[in-house]
Amino acid sequence: METQLDPMKDDLPLMANTSYMLVKHYILDLDVDFKSKVIEGVIVLFFETGSRYRKTSSTGKDDCQSQFDETCKMRASEPCHIPVTNVSACSFKTEYNDFAVCGKGEEDTSDKNGNYSNEEQASGISSSKDCCDIEDHGNKDFLLVLDCCDLSVLKVEEVDVAAVSGIEKFTRSAKLTDVSKELENLRNQIIHELLTLPADRWKEQLYYFTRCSQAPGCGELLFTTGTWSLEIKKSGIQTPTDFPHAIRIWYKTKPEGRSVTWTTDQTGRPCVYTMGSPINNRALFPCQEPPVALSTWQASVRTAAGFVVLMSGENSAEPVQLQEGILSWYYYVTMPMPASTFTIAVGCWQEVKKQSFTAAIQTNTEFSLPSSQASFRWHEEICGHVEYPCRFQNPAARLQAVIPYRVFAPWCLMEHCKEHLLHLIPQCLSAAYTTLGTHPFSRLDVLIVPSNFSSLGMASPHIIFLSQSVLRGGSHLCGTRLCHEIAHAWFGLAIGARDWTEEWISEGFATFLEDIFWARAQQQLSHDEVKGQQELKAILRWRRLRDEVQNSEEELQVLRPKKESTGELSESGASVVKHGLKAEKIFMQVHYLKGYFLLRSLARTIGEASYLASLRKFVHKFHGQLVLSQDFLCMLLEDIPEQKESGLTVESIFQNWLDTSGIPKPLLEEGETWKECQLVQQVSGEVTKWIQTNQSIRKSGKKKRKRDEVVFQKEVLFLIQDG
Repeated sequence: METQLDPMKDDLPLMANTSYMLVKHYILDLDVDFKSKVIEGVIVLFFETGSRYRKTSSTGKDDCQSQFDETCKMRASEPCHIPVTNVSACSFKTEYNDFAVCGKGEEDTSDKNGNYSNEEQASGISSSKDCCDIEDHGNKDFLLVLDCCDLSVLKVEEVDVAAVSGIEKFTRSAKLTDVSKELENLRNQIIHELLTLPADRWKEQLYYFTRCSQAPGCGELLFTTGTWSLEIKKSGIQTPTDFPHAIRIWYKTKPEGRSVTWTTDQTGRPCVYTMGSPINNRALFPCQEPPVALSTWQASVRTAAGFVVLMSGENSAEPVQLQEGILSWYYYVTMPMPASTFTIAVGCWQEVKKQSFTAAIQTNTEFSLPSSQASFRWHEEICGHVEYPCRFQNPAARLQAVIPYRVFAPWCLMEHCKEHLLHLIPQCLSAAYTTLGTHPFSRLDVLIVPSNFSSLGMASPHIIFLSQSVLRGGSHLCGTRLCHEIAHAWFGLAIGARDWTEEWISEGFATFLEDIFWARAQQQLSHDEVKGQQELKAILRWRRLRDEVQNSEEELQVLRPKKESTGELSESGASVVKHGLKAEKIFMQVHYLKGYFLLRSLARTIGEASYLASLRKFVHKFHGQLVLSQDFLCMLLEDIPEQKESGLTVESIFQNWLDTSGIPKPLLEEGETWKECQLVQQVSGEVTKWIQTNQSIRKSGKKKRKRDEVVFQKEVLFLIQDG
């Protein structure tokens, strides 16, 4: 039985029933219109049956091939149907109770929420009635639930992948189970074979994904939209196994949609980008938001000439002119990741070209393993993630200290980027490689985003957003923020939290590692100078944490708010992100700071060298996977069993650091030691001096203003008397 969720609370609902059907690949085909502030197009989703409802088949592969041959014979006598790419060009008269099929000319019959005229609308959070118990629903049709918000869905249809020329190669090992549904099963088995191709055939896989996405439709599906979801069903289909595993959705975003921001850049030119919304990408495209829905994607985006499309993608896309004034940009990703990590930015960005010395650094991208990474040799083993073209198994990638990178910005900030940012990127990338080893991603774009960006930076696969503010802060602010975002390539992206309430796994690690990376990037500093900087930053962070704890709700200060229930899902796979929509949480730093201090405490207890070796081991073991706090802590403590004798256990860490509000007790005990740092004493002395100087100037200013007022009053009185 599904839990009834309240959409009015501060928890963010993850509606997708991923336990029944799991999306594995997206293909987006979109147009960006700056006049209407709308992104419109088609998305094709490829699914596999979820873990809770997999059905094994027993018939032989010859049956499938013979069925495909029969299907081809039938198709030979049928007229060829060209796929419709514009929903306004077709008209459908079929009407259904409760669910809508839309497509009447160019008329948009949706209300302001994008809902079509159904007799019964989803309330926003599906109850047990809507999600249906798959194990015991009698004759009830299966309902596919996707995360969706602020979208106008125009049409949903099944894709006839069996109509693709040459697709028969994926039917030879397929197995049919129900002769009454041969064609339906054939389509689903083709998709299964395509999804499970070996990693070394990834180019062929992307080619056939594209071909399948262009295949004709073979029947519209019933759908309804609610506050948080898009619900789809096919009449007579009662199980996920029999439900279409490739569906095509026509939709468009809304100008007020919360996943993207329409704005202007620093030169006043229009742009649009994903800025890390609390609702993630569900207002950009219908998707499965839960982290467990690890997927790959391809995207073609068309926009007017003069605009540049940057996106999470393994390739550095080059525009293709489709017609005069219209360019198309294509990106792809072969490493499965949550849909929330998808990022796009479209604007009149200019590439900041590398200077000669910077380009020389980047061309020398292959090095021998540093001595600190000698222990990497024993990690060369089979990865623990699902199969994909993994860089950790690529000998050339394992030696690449600096991955290819590009920098984009509005033209008015290009000189600032050349002066403060460009030369830092190879240094920071190399420092990260020295610390953690293989870069999880093959390339990097860095974009200086518009001034309305609400944080200093944001990391996504293959792309980092930086605020213009970091350019004004000189090399130190620019370098430390760059190091923080680079660290997310390992912690937050390559290794993700299985439960989004454990944000500290991403932000705590990135905050801790930014100091390590930046210290190694600043090769001109001595060991004592580096330690002094780190101690000074630690005390500043401690004071920020203290202030935040004193001025925030206790329940928002807990790093593992769901405690023993962390990572648990409902039967369908739906869940909530506790406090995910709470406005105050967006501006809080507690998961950065408490997470940082926990990792710092562990490093000081274990010793930095041993601790970093454990981090490298953790990266090699868990990259490409989702983790919980205990996955890291258990592995760390297994490597140092002597610490258990001193009382350092997973349970004690939960109790002291992760499951309680306020400042952790071990951190309170450490607070006095920072005063012994020479740099901290020096800075404190300077701050005290300038405070006293400022107060003295203010007092002097007040006395002068009083004297001036007396003189003015005397002069006025004299003039009156003289007149």
